[in-house]
Amino acid sequence: LLRFNQAILVSRHDPASRKKVVEEVKKRATSQGKWPQVLFFPEGTCSNKKALLKFKPGAFISGVPIQPVLIRYPNSLDSTTWAWRGPGVLKVIWLTASQPCTTVEVEFLPVYQPSPEEAVNPTLYANNVQKVMAKALGIPATDCEFVGNLPVTVVGRLRVALEPRIWELGKVLRKARYLTEGLKCNLNSPPVGTSGQVGPSELAHWLGLACPKAVEEICIYFQQDADGNMDAREVALALEALQGEHDPQQLTRRAFELFSEVEARTGNSCLRQDGFCAILRLLLGTPGVDGAELFSRLCTEDHSQDGLTLDEFQDFSLRHSDYARLFSTYLRPPATCTLPKPALSSTYPNGVSAISPKSKGD
Repeated sequence: LLRFNQAILVSRHDPASRKKVVEEVKKRATSQGKWPQVLFFPEGTCSNKKALLKFKPGAFISGVPIQPVLIRYPNSLDSTTWAWRGPGVLKVIWLTASQPCTTVEVEFLPVYQPSPEEAVNPTLYANNVQKVMAKALGIPATDCEFVGNLPVTVVGRLRVALEPRIWELGKVLRKARYLTEGLKCNLNSPPVGTSGQVGPSELAHWLGLACPKAVEEICIYFQQDADGNMDAREVALALEALQGEHDPQQLTRRAFELFSEVEARTGNSCLRQDGFCAILRLLLGTPGVDGAELFSRLCTEDHSQDGLTLDEFQDFSLRHSDYARLFSTYLRPPATCTLPKPALSSTYPNGVSAISPKSKGD
């Protein structure tokens, strides 16, 4: 059916697919009538109709005029909301089918003619069209958007998750603990190979889990290579963050120790772009492209060629006017997501001890 109606298909996980979609959109939008209008849903997902999510710029990249279309459901019972953490699709269909009728209003707004600045700036174009549509709907236009299936918002120059996936991981681990009558974290001997990777079977042994389904649910929260292996440093940092016993200063120091590299020329430890992006992705849910851009900016401001020192990293994460409050909030997970403190006593591939720093009260 999708091929029959000549839909433009895109894979969220394939950058090459996105590039092909952009080219196809430009081709159809500038075909001088050879193709019909291209229909876009610029939010990229479903919402609860309380506000407009941030529009994706892909629908505006061609720079051609756009006709906004509004859809309203003025029913006494809202049975059409299929949103993040809302009712599932089957329940939504059942509730909608249970009503005598479902009223839908479709309003076509005047064609929006982009200015010269908007025509060459898809993000500006998308934001201005979003504001026009939000005003017509009588709801706010927000900076909240979805990256994949994760809702994010903008803080400074970063997109951060409304709720970090690491908090969800904490809930999964608590559930695994309950199902296995006590999650026994056997972290005294982390099964880390020479590449610093840990596979699902090693992770199961590491955490003392016997349920394959529980292990599978845990693995999806970490980046995996083609063989399904994960970075042991990410697993260790996630577990320590979920303990909820370290203050932000201790945890950011721990993150730096795990992901920093020793500069051969000077012998000093520094945090490079890959490690910086991994920390932000794991703790804040920040996309890699945002982390890379911010890392370059921080290195430029600090005149650093090799990377960030511990002081520079903590200046950013603990004392920066935009990001300090962010880290202090996200590094204190809710009680429903925290775990008992495991005992770490091995070393990781970069030579750092796996023993977490003691708090002042220890």
